[in-house]
Amino acid sequence: MKSIPWFTIVVLLCWLPDAFVLSAEPAPGQQVEQRFKTSDSAEVPYLLYLPENYKPGSLLPVMLFLHGRGESDGPLSVVAKWGPPLLVSRGEKLPYILLSPQCPKEDNWSSATQQARLIELLNSNIDRFGADKNLVYLTGLSMGGSGSWRMAADHPERFAAVVPICGRGDLKDADNLKSLPIWVFCGDQDQVFKSNEALAQAIKQAGSQLIRFTSLENIGHNSWSAAYASPDLYQWLGRQSREKK
Repeated sequence: MKSIPWFTIVVLLCWLPDAFVLSAEPAPGQQVEQRFKTSDSAEVPYLLYLPENYKPGSLLPVMLFLHGRGESDGPLSVVAKWGPPLLVSRGEKLPYILLSPQCPKEDNWSSATQQARLIELLNSNIDRFGADKNLVYLTGLSMGGSGSWRMAADHPERFAAVVPICGRGDLKDADNLKSLPIWVFCGDQDQVFKSNEALAQAIKQAGSQLIRFTSLENIGHNSWSAAYASPDLYQWLGRQSREKK
């Protein structure tokens, strides 16, 4: 077999966008591993799923999913243990460009460093795939639920809807969150239940008519299995758009 000249390989590598290190070529209907190089020279590993109907510039919705603490430790594939990346790994079809990054085990999604990297990751993929900026959905579980609260409060103008599941938010953010469609899920046996309930109530008292709170009876911390299995959740997301605000 004839070898490829070294200069050809160099040219091909230089052709790739600087921000992306591709582990597998994205293709509609598949979830693949990717790496994103941030402005602070870090690399964010993430799972990328493109819907079956994806075409360049097709203005599809985007979902950013933030995993829990347990999925920080291990290979990138563990991010698909729960939530939307698990659904597509099982062959279910979602209508979103799904971004499922992995948080370093020495950090958490709510830190300023991770929040900045997530925004860069989101922006770059929206531009990369020509996604619809009015249809960006944010969700996460446990540590990822806390990270979702933080990002939504700091960037409420970015998201069409937010689904924080059994995370921890800040009551001081209620006013920033009052204009966002938010659906909170938490088990009534979870130690964070009361804080979730209090934050949802504070957002409502701040003037929100868009906050929803679902208490799952006799459920502890793992409320995400039921939440992400609910068809009502995805139907509700499909009705949310920044254009309606």
